[in-house]
Amino acid sequence: MIEAAPQAVIADFSSVPLLEMRGIRKAFAGTVALAGVDLDLAAGEVHVLAGENGAGKSTLIKILAGVYPADAGEVRVAGQVVRLRRPHDAARHGIAAIHQEMSLVGAMSVADNIFLGRELTTAGWTRPRQQQQQAAALLRQLGLEMAPEQPVESYPIAVQQQVEIAKALSLAARILIMDEPTSALSEPEVERLLALIATLKARGCGILYISHKMEEIYRVADRITVLRDGVRVGTAARADLPSSELIRWMVGRELSQQFPRRAAPPGRERLSVHEFTVPHRHRGLPPLVDRVSFAVQAGEIVGLAGLQGSGASELLQGLFGAVKTLPTGEVRVDGQALRCRSPRQALQQGLALLTADRKSGGLVPGLSLLQNLTLAALPRFSPWGWLRPRRERAAAQQQSAALRVKTAALDQDIVELSGGNQQKVLLARWQLCEPRIFLLDEPTRGIDVGAKRDVYELMNRWTAAGCAVLLITSEMPELLALADRILVLHRGRLTAAFSRAAATPDRILRAAMGETESIP
Repeated sequence: MIEAAPQAVIADFSSVPLLEMRGIRKAFAGTVALAGVDLDLAAGEVHVLAGENGAGKSTLIKILAGVYPADAGEVRVAGQVVRLRRPHDAARHGIAAIHQEMSLVGAMSVADNIFLGRELTTAGWTRPRQQQQQAAALLRQLGLEMAPEQPVESYPIAVQQQVEIAKALSLAARILIMDEPTSALSEPEVERLLALIATLKARGCGILYISHKMEEIYRVADRITVLRDGVRVGTAARADLPSSELIRWMVGRELSQQFPRRAAPPGRERLSVHEFTVPHRHRGLPPLVDRVSFAVQAGEIVGLAGLQGSGASELLQGLFGAVKTLPTGEVRVDGQALRCRSPRQALQQGLALLTADRKSGGLVPGLSLLQNLTLAALPRFSPWGWLRPRRERAAAQQQSAALRVKTAALDQDIVELSGGNQQKVLLARWQLCEPRIFLLDEPTRGIDVGAKRDVYELMNRWTAAGCAVLLITSEMPELLALADRILVLHRGRLTAAFSRAAATPDRILRAAMGETESIP
């Protein structure tokens, strides 16, 4: 177990709680999401809310944030009953939320996003300079050197996540909800966030924290509450709840092995990449991927490691034809030249890409689970251009069941599913296309420990069938356990390649920071 971060304030859990939620109930279309859940939070405490995807965590925090109204139950803040009908009510009572799916407006500036809906004005006129100054001060608290006047979409996902945190801090909230706040952050950025959490605790803030990372849970938590199927399983102090018991509470069963063993020996060369380059969209700037060469065999998982800006994600996007500039170099799939000018062409030639950001690069809001799942494979269900709904539904039902997607119905809107179940739908979408090469960018981000094992087993089935997998994951234990080989990138260049036996966290980190090792 990892040593916990030092507490600047020792919370007095016997006093009146900062937050009390009693008997919270919520149902959607007849499906019970929460069945009388109790939760409390003390000043100066980090209370971790854990559970499988679909357990009710996101629904509970959305009720607290005023996004959903509760069907029944009571919420008290500092002993007073409050009614949270909308997000404005939550903000008025000192409650701010950082949701797993970001709510930023990409074309607007960083400062405008931070003050969106509560702009600083004088006589009806906005005060952009003052907003930028205050935004810059908030960003400095996070250790971010950003231009507040720049569009937020010009920054990578990891930085956008921290803009969300700055937005919440600008509300001077006493109760801060953090839903997977480190999901898109690098290790140094995670450390800055944890230092900020310690500062917030010292100020007497209470933090309700959701994470699926076991290591992170035991580093930040004072207490842990577990939900399963909309019911509170239990609450315990971190020291009184060993990780094995926490997992049993979450999934309702023992997980004998976190990473299932793989028995598929590597086969013939499936993917060959030579001198692959992805130019920057702005002329004169260094390429995002710079003359990278490697090969992947059938039945093999090759991990791609690197810090933010390494070019790993751009490499996968370039191979899939999903970049704005035309890549150069030679790519072959099973010995045949790959023409990666568009995702359609890449898919036709046996590639599938799971992007790191499912909201902007995967899901189609407004469409159902069924429609999102079958979207990329519609030609299979549309002979001569006519859709066969029964065939499409049967395939979607089979894939949904195989990946244990928790849903009320196949026709449920995709945005109503939990983040982890949305991720499973995207994995099912690509599996339905029967590709030969899977390009996976953070496939287990936002997924609980039980669902992670399902994904690992799914990857094992793919490799056993002769598929090749290129994998990006920010979780070092996952990278070391799953990858047969690990390629490390730094600023678009390949700096090292390790076998599973030779790879260590220290060697990978040094290579990710630019230290070059000989590449076989």
